Amino acid sequence: MALPKPSPGATIMGSHKTRTLLETVMYLIFLVCGLFAVAAVLGIALYMILSGTPAIYQIGLKEFLLGALWRPTADDPSFGILYIILTSIVGTFLAILLGVPVALLTAVYLSELAPKKVYAVVRPAVELLAGIPSVIYGLLGAILLVPVMQKLETALFRGDPNHQFTGGANLLSAVIVLAIMILPTVINVSETSLRAVPREYKEASLALGATHIETIFRIMIPAARSGVITSVVLGIGRAIGEAMAIMMVSGNVVNPPFPFNSVRFLTTGIVTEMSYSSGLHRQALFSIGLVLFVFIMVINIVLNVFLKKGGEKR
Repeated sequence: MALPKPSPGATIMGSHKTRTLLETVMYLIFLVCGLFAVAAVLGIALYMILSGTPAIYQIGLKEFLLGALWRPTADDPSFGILYIILTSIVGTFLAILLGVPVALLTAVYLSELAPKKVYAVVRPAVELLAGIPSVIYGLLGAILLVPVMQKLETALFRGDPNHQFTGGANLLSAVIVLAIMILPTVINVSETSLRAVPREYKEASLALGATHIETIFRIMIPAARSGVITSVVLGIGRAIGEAMAIMMVSGNVVNPPFPFNSVRFLTTGIVTEMSYSSGLHRQALFSIGLVLFVFIMVINIVLNVFLKKGGEKR
């Protein structure tokens, strides 16, 4: 029995007019969502600029960024955030340096080497790690890590009259906590990128005589380079924007960023003092937020340019 011929203009989605209307509506929805995302970024940027620049103008850009003293409530107040900026830069860099290799190797193991039974255990553990609130990381760091750092600090600086003991709440403790916190972000994105590499690359490498490990490090990881760098960008954003966890393990004192010094990050400075600040002090905290916002934007722009150039070169 012959099937009836479809009417002209009919499609699996209905008539041509219905399909065109649906596509137009969906296009407008996507357009509105995209414009909303752009507007949100522009709105945040504009608000931070308007809120943060008055204090910088009143204090002076040089004194604000290069001053080493932060005493906003003194009789002769000082608003220098140089040590706070350096602490955020050094702490984030060390956390990335410590956490990214561990996360990348874990992603390689999960995507290429892990047996199914091991994967079924490790993968949910990584996902659970991503869902733990940051304050829990800080609490565990204060209970478990800080006492260990206190013992290490006591052993290293016993008899040193010039060292100011921190009780274990120092930059090194904050770096370790941040390194653990960025693990799930880098692992998830890197594993997804590695699994997205065409299997033909791996098969061709093995067919040419390369070992499995050589194929992973010379073919798979370079091919997933953009995704790995994206995971690092997300990890940097997580590390530089964290406040509650590191406030509990860093000591929260404005000092030079040495490993066994109690230090204060940009985020912890805002959280600690916002509740009782007023006047120029409060405006200066918004200026710190503006500096933090600029840092994150610069990091994203630089890494995106780096990715684009690397892709064109490849």
